[in-house]
Amino acid sequence: MSIDRRSFRIGMLTSAVLMVGIIIGVGITIRANLVSPAASDTDTPVVEQQSPISDGHAPNFPAVVRRDMPAVVNISTTRVVTTNGADGSPMMQDPFFRHFFGDQFPGLQGPHKQRENALGSGVIVSPDGYIVTNNHVIAHADEIKVLLGDGRKFKGKVIGADPKTDIAVVKINAHNLPTIPWGDSDKIEVGGYVLAIGNPFGLNQTVTMGIISAKGRANVGIADYEDFIQTDAAINPGNSGGALVNARGQLIGINTAIFSRSGGFMGIGFAVPSDMARSVMNSLIKYGKVTRGWLGVSIQKVTPALAKQFHVPNAEGALVSEIMQGTPASHAGLKSGDVIVEFDGQKIDNPTTLRNVVAATKVGKTVRIKVIRDGRTRVLKAKIAQQPKNIGNKAPEESSGSGSEGTALAGVQIRSLTPQIAGQLGISPTTAGVVVTQVTVGSAAEEAGLQAGDVILEINQKRITSVSDFKRQARRLGKKGTAVLLINRRGNQLFLPVSP
Repeated sequence: MSIDRRSFRIGMLTSAVLMVGIIIGVGITIRANLVSPAASDTDTPVVEQQSPISDGHAPNFPAVVRRDMPAVVNISTTRVVTTNGADGSPMMQDPFFRHFFGDQFPGLQGPHKQRENALGSGVIVSPDGYIVTNNHVIAHADEIKVLLGDGRKFKGKVIGADPKTDIAVVKINAHNLPTIPWGDSDKIEVGGYVLAIGNPFGLNQTVTMGIISAKGRANVGIADYEDFIQTDAAINPGNSGGALVNARGQLIGINTAIFSRSGGFMGIGFAVPSDMARSVMNSLIKYGKVTRGWLGVSIQKVTPALAKQFHVPNAEGALVSEIMQGTPASHAGLKSGDVIVEFDGQKIDNPTTLRNVVAATKVGKTVRIKVIRDGRTRVLKAKIAQQPKNIGNKAPEESSGSGSEGTALAGVQIRSLTPQIAGQLGISPTTAGVVVTQVTVGSAAEEAGLQAGDVILEINQKRITSVSDFKRQARRLGKKGTAVLLINRRGNQLFLPVSP
């Protein structure tokens, strides 16, 4: 049986092409922020257990493995796909073969069906057969089989799946099953020992050891919601959906992906934190779907330049770039340019933290939001809503230049935004601003990331509705002034600092 790996690419500063392989094991290619949705721990059918042993001096790994390994299962999936006759045969891709046999070779005429198989892992979290795994392990499967450590086989049923976090729940009809006790992933520390248990390359009941290399890994490109635990415990094809446990044998993560040049393990693996996986599991079991909280803002990272412009003491928090009308954020009085530093009592270090915390908030809950506005701290109240499924005309004014020579905006060519141009750019025809037509290579604006097609709405919090507005604000910058632009890029607003 051939071994296939699902990989994804991550851009690096080097010229080498790097891939992150989402591990599903044998026979099928699949793709892999995470957020803890609104569900109470009391909703889960999981029975809490005492953690296994640590002797007080060094981890007692054999005891941990004896305790946890029976609760890690092998998940094999099968799906039937239709291929287009000879196109599905490697032989018929050979021109020499086709020259002699044509398209009339027996068994290669017309569309035909074939089976594709895949292997992964899962973790039993309740004695009555609930199993947590990765969504990419069971996605598109027509049949799911679960192999227990004692050799028993069961047919698995998908209770629910959440592609946005790559978590799924499978149920088997069994009782008195071994389980792994849940751990608190918020309390883990970098450098702590961990064990990865799964079925790499189809080798059942395999354990590898490592440490926690980092926490809170986001923007990896695996899922929509990311807050991964990074580990150097070896994770290989077939480990996806397996258990990442601490030295006490508690489940602190669900193994999900690797970061690799070749698709094989290279010392960097990622696991969904247990707190997030458990919350998703609870929601899937109770509702069959994940319900997430929603504030209704667009946010971005606070850079040192933006922190200075918005009078924030540190480059921390989440900068609000856009408020959607009729949302909890607009009702609460949030404004573009606010920096959110605390949400419902939790410190906000970056946009990823805010996004995950908001999504985990119970729908209908009223929360306190601490923001910094114009250098002053304000506290607002917002009632969290449920996340949706799909989240004036001026005469054209041409300009061959922007009047910004000698400033941070030198090299930026602009023109007035007409309703027709706005439509082509995918933004509202009533949007007021100027559209960037060209950015000189090597200019400060180009290095800052300004692009042709961006619509400039503000310069240093001053509205821009025409070319003359742009020129006037550009001249006020002087030769050393930083320009903080509020732009609309393909329907999304963000702040962009441009320093001379």
